[in-house]
Amino acid sequence: MVIISIAKKVTLVVGAAVLGLGVYLGYLQLVGNFHEVLPGKFYRSAQLSPEDLGKYIDEYKIKSVINLRGGNPNAAWYRAEEAMATEHGAKELNFEMSARKPLGLDRTFQLLELMRSAEGPVLVHCRSGADRTGFATVLYLQQIAGVDEETAEWQLSPLFGHLNLPFLKEYAMDDTWEAFEKVIGLHS
Repeated sequence: MVIISIAKKVTLVVGAAVLGLGVYLGYLQLVGNFHEVLPGKFYRSAQLSPEDLGKYIDEYKIKSVINLRGGNPNAAWYRAEEAMATEHGAKELNFEMSARKPLGLDRTFQLLELMRSAEGPVLVHCRSGADRTGFATVLYLQQIAGVDEETAEWQLSPLFGHLNLPFLKEYAMDDTWEAFEKVIGLHS
């Protein structure tokens, strides 16, 4: 009887935690997962509506929008984003990568150089603003802004919608960061 009661309590607690996480992740998507990472320098988000993109460009004086979904002139979302960025005085920069496939070292260095050379303030985004954007933000903070590794790695966490669970395909972003850390001599 006591064992069943404990099992029920554990099930309720786990269920509540999963439900709470689901509500939080849904909320992030509802609000565009927009975050000010380094005020006046670097911002991150999910794919924003054209209206929200224009609002953020104006409010934060963003000069470069780095789209990690890659250029796609046949897609309505891409044409609207590019037009809105241009209309509000920002430059659209495209870098195609997948959240579900590790990014090779050459491509990681290309992304780093793109972020380093982009006129700031910079907004980086992917579809959900969690996985690819999380990786790019860790890379930016640690390699460009000089933020310590442990602090930078929080950008690739559930706090921003990234579930770093090894059995998920999106764990490829964690693997990419770990491989890059070894190359640059950081200890995980």
